[in-house]
Amino acid sequence: DQVAILVLDEADRMLDMGFIRHIRKIVQMLPQKRQTLFFSATMPKEITQLAESMLKDPERVSVTPESTTVERIAQRVILTEKSAKPGLLVEVIKSETIDRVLVFTRTKHGADKVVRQLESSGLPAAAIHGNKSQNQRERVLAQFRDGSLRILIATDIAARGIDVPGISHVINFDLPNIPERYVHRIGRTARAATDGTAYTFIAPKEQNRFARIEQLLGHEVTKVPVPAELGPAPEYKPKMRKPGGGGEKPAGGNRKSGGKRRYY
Repeated sequence: DQVAILVLDEADRMLDMGFIRHIRKIVQMLPQKRQTLFFSATMPKEITQLAESMLKDPERVSVTPESTTVERIAQRVILTEKSAKPGLLVEVIKSETIDRVLVFTRTKHGADKVVRQLESSGLPAAAIHGNKSQNQRERVLAQFRDGSLRILIATDIAARGIDVPGISHVINFDLPNIPERYVHRIGRTARAATDGTAYTFIAPKEQNRFARIEQLLGHEVTKVPVPAELGPAPEYKPKMRKPGGGGEKPAGGNRKSGGKRRYY
């Protein structure tokens, strides 16, 4: 009853991670007379609805346009078979001039697997994710910041809030489920008036999901050929949504699990 200011940071991720019920429970226990602040890098309709239910005559401040990418980021896409992604990652890291590279995977298990694959190729790497202790995450991030560790593998949740200067490259080893999350990922590079490069590896089954990312961006991302030594690449043929198809639908549980569905 003494709380005067309520701050919800990363509100969009709280909603995506299923914390909405907990947030509402906390809000119900707070004084009606208070100041409430929402911070969110994206403003999907679900967050807007949440804000309207908790805020009274709010002022909206936009620092940057929604879901836009930094113009200094050179975005590149490589279409490859899923099984060829580990070899492609090694090839890109070895061929690029990299200060620090942040590699995104969808799962914690996938992050650890990528670390093992890189180390077997002579590339020291470390991972941060929800199964790592706070001390482990802080130690790895400290090494990443001081440059003693050049390759960091992370999941979306673990990487949220990372602000490390000098990240020259971001690599999407796996595509994110939600198009807006792509913007969060690549925004880890090209900070403080520097340039950056973002690579995205796409397997044939991921083409449609990346097409929706391009729809969000408002332009196509440059496709670059897979290195010849890794074999021929599949043809890029995404099936675009038909006009009036309802657009991107929110995430909502696992497909065919308890009647809920997850939309990609």
